[in-house]
Amino acid sequence: MNSSIKITSGEPPVRRRRMSVAVVVVSVLLACVAAAIGLVSCAADDVSSDLSDQEMTCCWEDGATPAWMSGRLGIRIPDAASDRRAGYKTGQRYDTGLLSFVLPSEEAETYTGRLIQTGTKMIGNSHPKEKGYRPAAAFRHLGLPEPETLVQGLRKSSLCPDDLATPEGKYLQRCVDLFAHEFAPGTTRIYVRSTIEPSVTPPPASETP
Repeated sequence: MNSSIKITSGEPPVRRRRMSVAVVVVSVLLACVAAAIGLVSCAADDVSSDLSDQEMTCCWEDGATPAWMSGRLGIRIPDAASDRRAGYKTGQRYDTGLLSFVLPSEEAETYTGRLIQTGTKMIGNSHPKEKGYRPAAAFRHLGLPEPETLVQGLRKSSLCPDDLATPEGKYLQRCVDLFAHEFAPGTTRIYVRSTIEPSVTPPPASETP
């Protein structure tokens, strides 16, 4: 007796069911892993935000007056300057000094010209930081925007006291980042930031402005 053999294509039903179950299990596991990663990421973001907030409010010295900061940096404040602000933040590796004041734009131009090296110019901020930029020692502590985020009307330079024999540069005591921002027509704010070795004695809180 001749018998015929019928050949069917595809996997046997039992194997297909097993593969379907395996796919479902893998999908569920992947979804669980993704959810866990999301939770960890959110928790990490919260911790990072908390640490950033602590860093923003920590270790500022109350006695860092504009006059004290001016003396430590060797940045003389013109008599015509208004809205003088300063901050001094201590750190484990280094401290940071901040100084800011406002001048009429014409006087600010003269002042910065007497500070920077002859023949050099302050440059614009062609690569601004994002608005959420938060340096370790932020001008936000003084109620000011971060100059690195500004573009319109901003000029900047970096200065060090070595061989800086300009009329104002000869008083400079430390390397500084200098910013001049004309935030309103005819009115310019000067920003100064400097890294300072921790051996400097923090200012006394009782010192007058």
